[in-house]
Amino acid sequence: MARVPFGISRLDSMIGGGAPPGSVVLLAGEVGAGGREFAYTSAVMNGLARADAEQFDLYYGDLDDRSRLPEDIRYLSFTASESALVEEMRYTMERDLVEAGTGPMEFLDLSAEYFQLSQVPPEWYSERTRSITSLGDEHDRKDVLDALGDYLNDNAADSLVVIDSITDLLSLSEEVQWDDVPMLLKGLKRASNRWGGLILLLVSIDSITDTQLGRLMEATDGAMLFEWASGGSERDRTMVVKQFRGVLSRLEAENIVQFETDITDSGFDISDVRKIR
Repeated sequence: MARVPFGISRLDSMIGGGAPPGSVVLLAGEVGAGGREFAYTSAVMNGLARADAEQFDLYYGDLDDRSRLPEDIRYLSFTASESALVEEMRYTMERDLVEAGTGPMEFLDLSAEYFQLSQVPPEWYSERTRSITSLGDEHDRKDVLDALGDYLNDNAADSLVVIDSITDLLSLSEEVQWDDVPMLLKGLKRASNRWGGLILLLVSIDSITDTQLGRLMEATDGAMLFEWASGGSERDRTMVVKQFRGVLSRLEAENIVQFETDITDSGFDISDVRKIR
């Protein structure tokens, strides 16, 4: 069975080349524990594979025989611009790596739809200044979920898609009720199975309850939990594979479900494997 590589070399090699096509994977983590860096690395490395084979071989190595690169890499944000995201990626990884890896990447900034009903001044999130005429046309604008759905319908097939982030959706209390979000993810999972590719969803566990996290996990194909682990005088980042259709059984067979991780010049990396017996 073909696999879509995450772009994390050591992880991909352990799970047979990547995720099953059509997977929706939740990246849930404490702030700074590695979930965001995982998403950045995944997007940049898959872009690098398209843009510069030599650099990709240097930073990632050989692709597994079962790995099938996504046709496109798409990064969706509800609150951040392309320039802000690329700049943050440069703080995470080598600048040359980011420059090459983001070249084939398409960014979608949904901040206009996200903030349109809020008290945030339009000048803060939009490059276009609203006129008196445009104010009267606002009822014709799409809401953020409509814009997200339309974009995915047209562009998600055979693509790696990063959605940054589910936490932002949960903040839209007037437009999006909590119960709408797990339902949205269940629908997304069904559609993604038809699209192929791989969808990564970022969410901060600091802003949701354990019950809410459980419902989000239940609505997706896979869930990875990024946490800080304290040991002695140091804090280490860890990643736990909580569930993963078509993948977790392979890890459990090798007594591996928890990983010590690190952030290096090439992005998110697995530094050690904790075998749980």
